[in-house]
Amino acid sequence: MAKQQSTCPVKGFKTMCGGQALIEGIMMRGPKKQAIVVRRPDGELEIKTTELKLIKDRYPILGLPLIRGVVTFLASMVEGVKALMFSAEFYPEDGEPEEPSRLEQWLEAHLGSEKMAGFVVGLSVALGIALSIGLFFLLPTLLGSAVTLVTDSMLARNVAENLLKLAIFVGYLALCSRMKDIHRVFQYHGAEHKTIFCYEAGLPLTVENVRKQPRHHPRCGTSFLFMVIAISIVVSTVVFSIWPIHHTLLRFLAHLLMLPLIVAVSYEFNRWAGRHDGPLTRILVAPGLWLQNLTTFEPEDDMMEVGIKALELVLPERQGEDAW
Repeated sequence: MAKQQSTCPVKGFKTMCGGQALIEGIMMRGPKKQAIVVRRPDGELEIKTTELKLIKDRYPILGLPLIRGVVTFLASMVEGVKALMFSAEFYPEDGEPEEPSRLEQWLEAHLGSEKMAGFVVGLSVALGIALSIGLFFLLPTLLGSAVTLVTDSMLARNVAENLLKLAIFVGYLALCSRMKDIHRVFQYHGAEHKTIFCYEAGLPLTVENVRKQPRHHPRCGTSFLFMVIAISIVVSTVVFSIWPIHHTLLRFLAHLLMLPLIVAVSYEFNRWAGRHDGPLTRILVAPGLWLQNLTTFEPEDDMMEVGIKALELVLPERQGEDAW
């Protein structure tokens, strides 16, 4: 089946298949399947495939516009953490399996292995969201309050906070990209993008064809995160201009209340941008593509092999079922 699906039906085809870079591996999601492919230390591939069970299939209301964005974002974080944990099992930090801590032993004894794994995933997602909110929303709000020492201008405070948001976001990505282990993950990120582009171009999925593809993809998570920051800047500027809020804590709470709407709008924008290639779209997606210089790097051949295998495993049986 993978052989028959090694090319897409029409040149210029846009697929809903997408993925995530892992530790020495890639996760790909298709319309019905998810596949995790990890390159083990011995060079062999570890493969895990699962049938997708989307919550919107059980609760159709969660698939409606503006609702689906938040639901998809949370579901993607959960699946992403699970996939990262799976890939990390093959690469312990010291090269040796670690003994469970007392806390892990206690949790397993009281919850069982399956519930403990669910607890760890839930905790990781919660901490990840909390860290992101703290770093990209709370910190700029706190630092931006220093402007009040000089002026009471709401415009000046809005500008200061928004510039800090952008600076912290770009600085965080730049810092991550310079870390050796993260750099390899970002190479797999590049392999994922190149593989998707090769498939969308209607070319056979070979390392040679994948290598020729660009590594910047408009439907990337990096672009989505940038759009969250950009839309939050627009929304907060409008809201705080109409209803000036000077108290730092109240401003932060206002940011929190606006965040679900911001994520929802960002998701809908990415869906729209993924379907259009006009001049306006290219201008709007350009900053996100530029930021991918920090989150994607040229992959090695064996990384592209992982991307190809992961994508082949999730392609639908009938061509065109994965059309974006």
